[in-house]
Amino acid sequence: MTTRFKRCALPVLLALLGCSAAQAQIYKCTTPNGSIEYTDINRGSYCKAMDLPGTVVPAPPRRQGTPARVPGVPAPVSTPGDFPRVDSAEQRARDADRRGILEDELRTETQKLAELRKEFNNGEPERRGDERNYAKYQERVAGMRDNISRSEKNVEALKREIANIR
Repeated sequence: MTTRFKRCALPVLLALLGCSAAQAQIYKCTTPNGSIEYTDINRGSYCKAMDLPGTVVPAPPRRQGTPARVPGVPAPVSTPGDFPRVDSAEQRARDADRRGILEDELRTETQKLAELRKEFNNGEPERRGDERNYAKYQERVAGMRDNISRSEKNVEALKREIANIR
């Protein structure tokens, strides 16, 4: 965070708090490395509650794994009873269609990855005529690395999706 931003952050924060109808407790947290952060979450011993005019302190939120159960009220059903059902043959057909679409996407992405790797030429692609400046060449090579990485992640994700189909 820049110094200029830090100087402007508190007045802006206070102005926004003054305008809002729903307000919460604000904490000023000074981390062990000395940086200051303003937040609505108490992050431990290095945070102090700020006494701001017009601040309403709400009840702390429930942070437990499961919501409280009310006796006599039935547990919610994951699927409503009147929700339309699909028979198993229809679901198998849908899964087969999905698998076909994903396999087609996987083939396309694998071809794209092969082309990117070929053009990348093990980190030394050919320089183009418009790259007289070496920095432009390096920028293009870095972009190629990013594209290859992104394409590899897409291939992995598509393989995971195909494996998850029943």
